[in-house]
Amino acid sequence: MYKRSAWEKAFEAGNIALLALLGLTTLYPFLYVFTISLSEPADINRIGLHLLPTDPTTAAYAKVLTDPALYRAYGNTLLRTAGGVVTVLLFCSLTAYPLSRPSFPHRGLFVKLIVFSMLFNGGTIPMYLLIRNLGMIDSYWALILPLAVSGFNLIVLRNFFQAIPPELAESAKMDGAGELRIFARIVLPLSTPVLAVVALWAAVMHWNSWFDAMIYLNDASKQVLQLYLRHHVVDASTNLAIEFRLDDMSAIVPENLKAAIIMTISLPILLVYPFIQRFFVKGIMLGSVKG
Repeated sequence: MYKRSAWEKAFEAGNIALLALLGLTTLYPFLYVFTISLSEPADINRIGLHLLPTDPTTAAYAKVLTDPALYRAYGNTLLRTAGGVVTVLLFCSLTAYPLSRPSFPHRGLFVKLIVFSMLFNGGTIPMYLLIRNLGMIDSYWALILPLAVSGFNLIVLRNFFQAIPPELAESAKMDGAGELRIFARIVLPLSTPVLAVVALWAAVMHWNSWFDAMIYLNDASKQVLQLYLRHHVVDASTNLAIEFRLDDMSAIVPENLKAAIIMTISLPILLVYPFIQRFFVKGIMLGSVKG
């Protein structure tokens, strides 16, 4: 039985201590915001670290959860995320499959062009002019179609498709199946793990995106959660009390509302992410087969 040396034990203890310290520094901002959202104004103005509220109150959450714009933003974000995930899976899988076939002409050139697009892009202004000329301003398509194809997702899917034994496709061709049927009946069912990971990547990307919505959407009724957060925490910092009609500033102050809004928007993805995080690494490994 292998016995670890004193240096190895010390190195492992140092790693554990360092990771624990990094974990605490990452956790403290969330704990601080959560504490502020439940604290009374007197506790917020108190100098020092705020780890736990002395006298918890949910008055700020009661105010935030009565705002109709919050639910509208939630609906817009869910619509964008669902449409974005479906579009990413459809476009990326249909593009990656031909690039994985050895018989596809000039596939090496297309792969090089895809890698080039990962390093260089036209920029914000040309993209805005393109979206405007296509008539997609104030449309959800402006948030979904530009992100439909990702070079990284294409490479991951292509490498996974190449790892599928070619004998399966050859036997299907002998039975009279075409490329589309092989793709739908054989390749996609065998690619469920990597498709699930790409779907998770797309969902997190669309959930957290806000800049494209800010420049492409002028209609306030179509704003997403991240724009709602930006408006109430950054832009409306001075008149937040007026927007939420805070008559009694001794019970709720704008800092309460900001923290409650941040927690209300961040909590869903924070609760889901620990359960799906392991699939991110798994997906990269699934698509790392060299071909």
